[in-house]
Amino acid sequence: MRYITDNDEATMLRVMPRYGLDKAEMKSLIHSACTSKFYSTPKEMKKAIAKAIGEENVQEEDVSMPPEMPKTLPPLIKLLVSRTPDVYKPAVAHAVFPSLATHLHRVRFRYIDNKEHEATLMNVLMAGTGAGKDCITEPIDYIMADIRRRDEENLRREREWKNEVNSKGSNKDKRQRPEGLIIQEIDPDMTNPAFVMRTAEADGHFLYTKMNEIDQFDSLKGNGNGKQQFQIMCLAFDPRNRYGQTRVGTQSVTEKVQIRFNWNASTTIMKGKKYFSRVLTDGPISRINFCTIPEREIGADMPIYGEYDTRFEKQLKPYIDNLCKASGRVVCNEAFSLAKRLKEECAEFSRLSQSRVYENLSFRALVIAWLKACVLYVANGEKWDKSFDEFIRWSLNYDLWCKMQFFGSAIETAEMEIAMNSQRKGPRNMLELLPDEFTREDAVRIRLEQGKKEKGVYDMLKQWRRRNYIERTGTDTYRKLKYNNVYGN
Repeated sequence: MRYITDNDEATMLRVMPRYGLDKAEMKSLIHSACTSKFYSTPKEMKKAIAKAIGEENVQEEDVSMPPEMPKTLPPLIKLLVSRTPDVYKPAVAHAVFPSLATHLHRVRFRYIDNKEHEATLMNVLMAGTGAGKDCITEPIDYIMADIRRRDEENLRREREWKNEVNSKGSNKDKRQRPEGLIIQEIDPDMTNPAFVMRTAEADGHFLYTKMNEIDQFDSLKGNGNGKQQFQIMCLAFDPRNRYGQTRVGTQSVTEKVQIRFNWNASTTIMKGKKYFSRVLTDGPISRINFCTIPEREIGADMPIYGEYDTRFEKQLKPYIDNLCKASGRVVCNEAFSLAKRLKEECAEFSRLSQSRVYENLSFRALVIAWLKACVLYVANGEKWDKSFDEFIRWSLNYDLWCKMQFFGSAIETAEMEIAMNSQRKGPRNMLELLPDEFTREDAVRIRLEQGKKEKGVYDMLKQWRRRNYIERTGTDTYRKLKYNNVYGN
């Protein structure tokens, strides 16, 4: 009904049957449906409406589209997408947060579960080949400009030290590695030891990288065929994580660090699905913020960018300065209250949809959305703007839409396989799985559930009767007798 009435709550309340609910309950139910932006108009409804208005021959189309971006945007986001063509604005609005958050140094926020978080934000843009995934590059370049200037000075110091060390013989005194080599932007193909070393030297600052392809992350997987790169993704999101390596060699890196690593990556949809297919239920997907670019019509006009100039840079500078000067625990009551409201909205949708996958993904998606609200709050001079509420709600729904669209079915299948495999570990006492009085059909069902063949049911029941585990009460009905559990007593 929400699609037919264009989300008009008053109309729905007037025309819908009550199903035994009172007015207040019905009003609450309708409001929950109308405020959820997770699904677009269903395909079957599109076809029904087309038929009703005499357009039965309208070509079928994929109507599954992400939630529409709010018209009114937070000032910082409005600036960052101001040079971006409309088709790319939602992707840019999501992708800018990892680089923005990288400017925060040891800044903490308290979540609604009373745990402290830093602004750990990672983003993957999944879109088709030739969709324009490079649209996020220039806004991120301008956001990272000040960090890159600082990094260049420390890279120069590091190069000079390396040249000096390499120019001396093995028996000559060599100067120790310079202190204060804080280099935040790292190469995407960095090895694991180099990553640990850069993290240790960063002194609590975030590392950052932008990858043109998600599989560049594989450089961090370490030796062998492990999944260390996925472990890093998970730890980068988790508060107070610990990571490192221990080596015997005096020249090797031996460090224990807390990973602070924000990053952006792009990939095609098929490649992204394949990349995460091995870890569908292991945690990386729920910790990453996903966005996309809808496929354009064939022959559509080329999107035209605006000009990124010194005026854009000057307008961006105050927001970056606010992020850099923040310190310690930052309290944002508005973000805290918004997170509570969004938690209830997600819980309500989970109850209505009965989707366990959606519910599980929503827990960390909500943390990601809340961290974005905190970043916007700090960048805005620790002032809450009324546009934040709608933008963060949209950001949450958009992220969940992408996750369900790209991975929802695969996660559900993987979880079902895990559940089935767990049931098959070791033999089960099938008699205990049956009720006290049961039929032959019940026994067949239990055998099939345990991966056994139906044809063995006759011999099984015959043996149970001979052992006095059961007795026959009818043609195909049985009753349990007292017996010793062969796996227990």
